[in-house]
Amino acid sequence: MEKSEHIAGIVKSLPDNPGVYQYYDVEGTIIYVGKAKNLKKRVSSYFNKDQSENGKTAILVKKIVDIKFIIVDTELDALLLENNLIKKYQPRYNVLLKDDKTYPWICIKNERFPRIFTTRYVLKDGSSYFGPYASVKVMYTVLELVKQLFKLRNCNLNLSEANIKSKKFKVCLEYHIGNCKGPCVGNESDEDYNQTIANIKEILKGNISTVSKHLKNILQQHIEKLEFEKAHFIKEKIDVLEKFQSRSTVVSPTITNVDVFSITSDEKTAYVNFLKVVNGSIIQGHTIEIKKKLDESNEELLTLSIAELRERFHSDAKEVIVPFEIETEFPGIEFIMPQRGDKKHLLDLSERNVDYYKREKIKQESLVDPERHTKRILEQMKKDLRLIEEPRHIECFDNSNFQGAYPVAAMTVFKDCKASKKDYRHFNIKTVEGPDDFASMEEIIYRRYKRVQEENQSMPQLIVIDGGKGQLSAALQSLDKLGLRGKVAIIGIAKRLEEIYFPGDSIPLYLDKRSETLKIIQQIRDEAHRFGITHHRSKRDKGTLKTELTEIKGISDTTSQKLLSHFKSVKKVKEATEQELIANIGKAKGKLVYDYYKNLNA
Repeated sequence: MEKSEHIAGIVKSLPDNPGVYQYYDVEGTIIYVGKAKNLKKRVSSYFNKDQSENGKTAILVKKIVDIKFIIVDTELDALLLENNLIKKYQPRYNVLLKDDKTYPWICIKNERFPRIFTTRYVLKDGSSYFGPYASVKVMYTVLELVKQLFKLRNCNLNLSEANIKSKKFKVCLEYHIGNCKGPCVGNESDEDYNQTIANIKEILKGNISTVSKHLKNILQQHIEKLEFEKAHFIKEKIDVLEKFQSRSTVVSPTITNVDVFSITSDEKTAYVNFLKVVNGSIIQGHTIEIKKKLDESNEELLTLSIAELRERFHSDAKEVIVPFEIETEFPGIEFIMPQRGDKKHLLDLSERNVDYYKREKIKQESLVDPERHTKRILEQMKKDLRLIEEPRHIECFDNSNFQGAYPVAAMTVFKDCKASKKDYRHFNIKTVEGPDDFASMEEIIYRRYKRVQEENQSMPQLIVIDGGKGQLSAALQSLDKLGLRGKVAIIGIAKRLEEIYFPGDSIPLYLDKRSETLKIIQQIRDEAHRFGITHHRSKRDKGTLKTELTEIKGISDTTSQKLLSHFKSVKKVKEATEQELIANIGKAKGKLVYDYYKNLNA
């Protein structure tokens, strides 16, 4: 009671300003940090009845014994402060950005005749830093381009004006093999070297077209002066630059400076992809993994990721492409949700990247810890299909007939998301005349679970019916007769649009086409269809034998099989001579078969 009064008093006194709130447990440890556009409304929402009944949130609320808050000017300030506090305290109930790498940078040193090198540490020494690069391979590709285009020193000599004038240094091997112009002995001026550095900075910023234009101007000057050897050397540089640009340009170069974000998530984890686009080229790309703690929405997680990744990669883009509306205001930034064109192409590319990253993580997880992988899928299925328990044992049913003839059905079984073929069953329809899928479904469901009850077998956690509302209703009639309605979950899946139907609900559920839940249901449904068709074809073939050969008076099934084993088909039996038939099944029966087909063809 004392705790409740203390919390209630704090909540009542909270201001209506933007800010950050911190929840503390009984030990004085910060267990959650959150941002709010309106502190009073946001914090109050945790303690209302609806929110506090939410599973994970209820656990958090029970542990709160104190609340502190910090008021800021804007919602963006709150977001940035929240991000910093999460990094500092790593509260138990906040999402975890699983990314603790130190990314490499390209440094242009603040010195006379600047050197260019890679580093993982950014110092406040006046040097220019470009990055960070999420991919070391991409960084070295850019450096290799710079090396091909320009001749720079890589020594760490102090190239002061006094040292060069006093001829303190001698040219090294790099000069002799053509990798350096020798500024250490005065062979290159500050002006020329700094122009080269300016061009390199443009390339590192992604402004390749600017450098290309500059080189083309120099090329034209050499041609006008008839300096063809120098012109050829510049032309080679332009070719290298344009080849690099053609590999990196993915959209129209009119898209000058844009950030692209996309997100995908499941029950416990979200993945966010970030692309940095300059002049139509992707110059940075990165995907992060976020561990959920309190059923956070995709909008919340994407907003947090945008603030984090733009800060981490020092982005100043004024235009950000996102898959849905972002409510938090970022001053000076326009959020765009493209429907078509080059910007939509960029968003699609980002979404393909994040989907691929997620699939690879899941694949690795399934290899390293298959039980955990299975558990995650089952938890997602439980949530998606509104089940009360994980569907570790699933049974699926499908009917098959050919113009009403040879009606059969098949049952396939998945256990822990994998086919259990030893538990598959075939059914021959016994009580239904003609092509009646509903009655056939009613029969096989009744027969299957009547036997399960009689033999005290374990019931599945989920029954899947291949079909829509009609087939599902027929199956439910059998469950009613057996007293199993409500004791086992059952759904129907209609093939045309992959709608999922639930008992008593006429409005179908449409699962994401990429969801693992739908994929598992499709797999077991397709297995039932394949298994049923195989049985149906076998029965139909046997029925064909019966009508073709056993119609001959005096010829049994055994004799028919013997003929087919030898002649391979009914057609060849018809074409066989009397002597060939006698040699295979004896004089009397051979003559019967030969005379039958002879009279039939007469």
